Amino acid sequence: MRLIPLFLLTLSLLGSAVSASAADGDTVTVRAILVSASKQPGKTDSALSRYESTLRRILRFETFQQLGTDRDRAAIPGEGSLSLGAGHELMFRTESSQDDRLRVQIVWQAGGRTLMRTGLALRPGIPAVLGGPARNDNEVYAVIVIAE
Repeated sequence: MRLIPLFLLTLSLLGSAVSASAADGDTVTVRAILVSASKQPGKTDSALSRYESTLRRILRFETFQQLGTDRDRAAIPGEGSLSLGAGHELMFRTESSQDDRLRVQIVWQAGGRTLMRTGLALRPGIPAVLGGPARNDNEVYAVIVIAE
């Protein structure tokens, strides 16, 4: 698999975020959606309709299919893991924060291989997109990550 340039962009899709401090002892649910992005014209998966225009603009692909989704609840600070389907997993570690953002360290793995290690500052309800490796000649993987 050839890695394409990695994109880490916070998307403003769901309006304003709920203001809350991510303090020690709190818990948070982290949800992630595994996406296949294709340059081929076609119909985007209806489950991704709320994200389609931003995915298209950010990733510059034409159609998007949801391959899997998962969520896990973790303490702050704490750890969790998500099994997204197609052999993809996200491990995450939450950290305390003094503002309305949840600091999360993420490791994205597939097939026993680490695809990405990164840190995010997530605002509750506001998705972030991780652009990942190529699936084949015309498609790439991406993950939408949301703190709930």
